[in-house]
Amino acid sequence: MTDAQTARTEITEAEIADQLRGLGVAPGCVLVVHSSFRAVRPVEGGPAGLIGALRAVLGPQGTLVMPSWTGNDEEPFDPWTTPASSDLGIVADTFWRMPGVVRSEHPFAFAAIGPEAEAVTRGPLPLPPHVHDSPIGRVYDRGGQVLLLGVGHDANTTLHLAELLAGVPYGVPKHITVWSEGRAVRVPYRENDHCCLRFGPADGWLRERGLQAEGRVGHADARLIRSRDVVRVALEFLERDPFIFLHSPSEGCADCDEARSSVGG
Repeated sequence: MTDAQTARTEITEAEIADQLRGLGVAPGCVLVVHSSFRAVRPVEGGPAGLIGALRAVLGPQGTLVMPSWTGNDEEPFDPWTTPASSDLGIVADTFWRMPGVVRSEHPFAFAAIGPEAEAVTRGPLPLPPHVHDSPIGRVYDRGGQVLLLGVGHDANTTLHLAELLAGVPYGVPKHITVWSEGRAVRVPYRENDHCCLRFGPADGWLRERGLQAEGRVGHADARLIRSRDVVRVALEFLERDPFIFLHSPSEGCADCDEARSSVGG
C-alpha cells in the first residue's frame, strides 16, 4: 500500500450512502455495479460495508446486480462454489456469497438481490455472453442504472450489449466448458471480444449529452448512467462506424487486430 493510500480517511457506510444518493442512484431501481474496491477504500466494514451502503440507498424495492462470471473457460461452473473472476474485484466476489443473493447457473453469471434478482439472473447460457437475452440485457429492459465505481467504461458490459444490438461484424472464436449429462463438455461460440480500451470515448459522448452523472464515492471517481442511454448513444456511433470500439491496425493492439481479422473469416 502506498503512503497516499495509508493516509486515506476511512469513510463510513452512511457517508457512502449519502454520496450514492448525491450521485443520483435511484431508490427502487435495478442497479448494475462494476467496481474497484482498491479505488474506493478504506470503507467502514470493507467490501461488505460498501454493499450495505448500495442496498440501503436502493431500499427494499431496489435490485442490486453485479457481474459474477468465472473467467475459467476450461472447467464447468458451479454457482455455489466457483469464485468470481479475479478481474471483477473483491466486491463482486464478496457479493455473490452473501445471504439472499441469487446467482446465474451458467458461467457468464451475474449475481443479484432484490425483487428483480431472479428475473435478471435466471435463464439459459447466453452465447455470446452479453446478448439481449442475458442478465445485462435484462437490466437494460428494466430501465436500470449502471454504476462505474472506480473503473471506466472499459469495464462497462452494457457497451458489449450495444455492439450486439448493432450487429457488429466481428466475433472471435471462444469456448466455455459446461456440465452436460454428467460430463464436462466444451461449447464453442463467437464473441464480440477485444481489448475494450476504445470504450473510453463513451465518457465524452455521454457527458456532452448530459447523460452521465459524475462524482466521488468513497475515494473513487464514480459514473452513473442509465443503461438505455448507454445503448442509445453507443448505437449512434456504431451506426456510423461498426469498428469504432476497435483500435486501428496501426495502433498495434493484438486483441483488436484479432477481432478485425475475424470479419469475413
